[in-house]
Amino acid sequence: MIYLLVIILLFLAELIYFRIADKYNIIDKPNERSSHTQITLRGGGIIYWVAALLYVLFNPSENGWWFLLGITLMAGVSFWDDIKSLGQKTRLLFHLMAMTCAFYLANLFGIYPWWVVVMGYVVFIGIVNAYNFMDGINGITGLYTLAVLLPMMYVNNYIQTFTDNDFLVFPLLASVVFLFFNFRKRAKCFAGDVGSVSIAFWVVTLLLLLIIKTQNLVWIGFLLVYGVDSVCTILHRIYLKQNIMEAHRLHFYQILANERGMQHRLVSIIYFTVQLVCSSLIVTLYPIMGWWIFVILTATLVAAYGLKFRLMKISVIKNDFKTNNI
Repeated sequence: MIYLLVIILLFLAELIYFRIADKYNIIDKPNERSSHTQITLRGGGIIYWVAALLYVLFNPSENGWWFLLGITLMAGVSFWDDIKSLGQKTRLLFHLMAMTCAFYLANLFGIYPWWVVVMGYVVFIGIVNAYNFMDGINGITGLYTLAVLLPMMYVNNYIQTFTDNDFLVFPLLASVVFLFFNFRKRAKCFAGDVGSVSIAFWVVTLLLLLIIKTQNLVWIGFLLVYGVDSVCTILHRIYLKQNIMEAHRLHFYQILANERGMQHRLVSIIYFTVQLVCSSLIVTLYPIMGWWIFVILTATLVAAYGLKFRLMKISVIKNDFKTNNI
């Protein structure tokens, strides 16, 4: 019954936000680097913050309030950035403060050496930003989040309890509500930075709790598809001598959606399915194969990423052919 109430409240929060966004013209205008062509409301992912607030209200605890503070810092600076672009230093400062909240609730300080904590800041803030950069087509953020949360729920219930189940269910419900408005041929809204960064913070907090509880880094594989796409794309852009902090259209999903003309929802489903398969294989085979399953999956995804360059060449050839025949 409580979950039905949460869903209703999330729907109401989203509809109320639509009125606010429409009144104050909080929209996403397409440009040459966008994967969409129509003006759409931005910031619909704010319901991930609403879900966090509801979680804390229904499950009050000291750790819950630390989490709410962290996700509020993330959501606040991101929403501000959605409305008025901020400098990278300002965003980084807020991200550092937010991750400090996550580290505190996970009892990271005082247990691990300082260099592990520093590496934690670099890795987890990197994950948050990668999650944000991957948010570019209809459905991809919501569906991929489901592909991350569902295996985590399985681990929490059948392998190793690392958090209370509501901490996993609430973001899952928020994703379902968001997908109702976003997973369409013409999306009613986009997540915006406020949405993608907020759910990324929630995911990395859960991942941090799981890694610390099990003392095992293999669970990073629950983000393997995004990880391979992000790292390989960064390397590609460095090779091209591009500024990796600027917007672009070189992620594999962008090539599929923009250059190859594949439907956005189909690309999102592919990412969802591949990540779910990878996570399932890690959960099933890690006890048997150890880290070899992670290595094999990573190598397979890197090889699949290599197809991007072939697709880009084909697109260039087709464009040249069209140009020569005009």
